[in-house]
Amino acid sequence: RERFEFGGRDVASWFPRHMAKGLRQMRLALRRADCLVERSHIPLSGRNPALQEALGIRPHVLVLNKMDLADPRRQPVSARAGPGGGQRWCHRQVTAVPLPPCACSLQVVPMVAKLVADSPRYHRAESSEHNILVIGVPNVGKSSLINSLRRLHLKKGISARCQGSGRGWAQCHVRLVTVSVPPGKATAVGGEPGITKAVLSRIQVCEKPLMYLVDTPGVLPPKLGDVETGMKLALCGAIHDHLVGEDIMADYLLYTLNKQQQFVYVQRYGLGQPCDHIEPLLKHVALSQGRTQKVKVLTGTGNVNMMMLNYPAAAYEFLRDFRAGRLGRVTLD
Repeated sequence: RERFEFGGRDVASWFPRHMAKGLRQMRLALRRADCLVERSHIPLSGRNPALQEALGIRPHVLVLNKMDLADPRRQPVSARAGPGGGQRWCHRQVTAVPLPPCACSLQVVPMVAKLVADSPRYHRAESSEHNILVIGVPNVGKSSLINSLRRLHLKKGISARCQGSGRGWAQCHVRLVTVSVPPGKATAVGGEPGITKAVLSRIQVCEKPLMYLVDTPGVLPPKLGDVETGMKLALCGAIHDHLVGEDIMADYLLYTLNKQQQFVYVQRYGLGQPCDHIEPLLKHVALSQGRTQKVKVLTGTGNVNMMMLNYPAAAYEFLRDFRAGRLGRVTLD
């Protein structure tokens, strides 16, 4: 397919009400902030211009996470998200950090401390502590970053689930669906958008320098620039799947994989060749992953239970494989 048909979908219903409240709270918290740390899954589409317009008067660190799932051939796209990227809200105080999770967490505190030291602090000039707002669209690991920094710099919040796994804390925990604050954790995390719904109190992450981070709710712009941007955010989990529709998301994902010539799905699901239509692909996904459902069929002799392929479950499985990196390394922008 040369282009994807979105069918005149309206993205207005993808914007929960608590996001507008969260943006107002962030504006109020800005007076006490020395720096902003923004997390993003997608280098360009994953950034909210409304946040830059409302909060962009402070030094700004952009953390591009999930680099282990990004296509290394498309690294220049990630580079354009930082200084010189051609976007009007990228200015000299924006520093991009496209690093693996552990290396990124180690560099955040020194980078923030240097930015704050080199920037005017106005009414906070006499204060020795640093207050940092952690911002971004929903479900990009803002709370996980805070817990990771506490673990690294204060030795608090080490999770048994991550020990010995060989992966950074942010990668271990961001895909969990359970919403909880385990012992030693400062803020709740979860693998779906909307876990943090309000600006929380300050959380200490470092002693030297004395640094506090403030977790904030993920905020999407009330009106996305286009449906395709919203679809990219949905594929990365920034928007609830059911608000967009797993079927259309799976179809757009297939279109994207084919467009970028990422054909790992052919071997994974036992296809003979790449396909351009979602129905045959979901059929193979359902067969290979055992996604079936029992359906009661009314016949002339009574009700008969039949096993049929569960296409919605197959679409969800296709999306989950993409998010886990089982379909290859893909950069959506």
